[in-house]
Amino acid sequence: MAQKHHPNKTFEKVFIALGGILVVVLLVIGSLAWYGYTFATNSVHDELVSQKIFFPEAGSAGFTAEEYPTLQQYGGQQVDSGVKAKAYANEYIGHHLTKIAGGKTYSEVSALAMVDPTNTTLASQKATLFQGETLRGLLLGDGYSFWLFGQIGMYVALASFAGAAILLVVSTLGWIHLRRV
Repeated sequence: MAQKHHPNKTFEKVFIALGGILVVVLLVIGSLAWYGYTFATNSVHDELVSQKIFFPEAGSAGFTAEEYPTLQQYGGQQVDSGVKAKAYANEYIGHHLTKIAGGKTYSEVSALAMVDPTNTTLASQKATLFQGETLRGLLLGDGYSFWLFGQIGMYVALASFAGAAILLVVSTLGWIHLRRV
């Protein structure tokens, strides 16, 4: 007796093959995303460590819990991660910058200094604000932002690996089912 061709069997074979291809694609995506995560995290860490930036000791003069309540957890620690770079940039440097020229920004002080070029106070404030905003921007842009992209890469990698594992199980079960039918 001739075996009858079952139309669902062809569909199942195509579905299983596509699942297998998708497993490979997700593993490649996951691997690339994991590489991006480790590259970004290690690069940020190594660069920040080489800069030797430290938070003052918790509760020390000029670094009190009243003035810096959210930074006390980092007291005495080195800035070595994106999270610490953001905290140092926004809360520590940012706080100091607001004290320099009565809360005026670099742009505002620079404009005033152009109107009064002989004013040494404005010139000094302009230079200090420029340096502070530059360091703040570097910590946020090169430290925190690059680190954050790495964290996103980590989550993409984990989701890709989880998806690949699920598809591998489903495809394997489908293949087993196909062989039994």
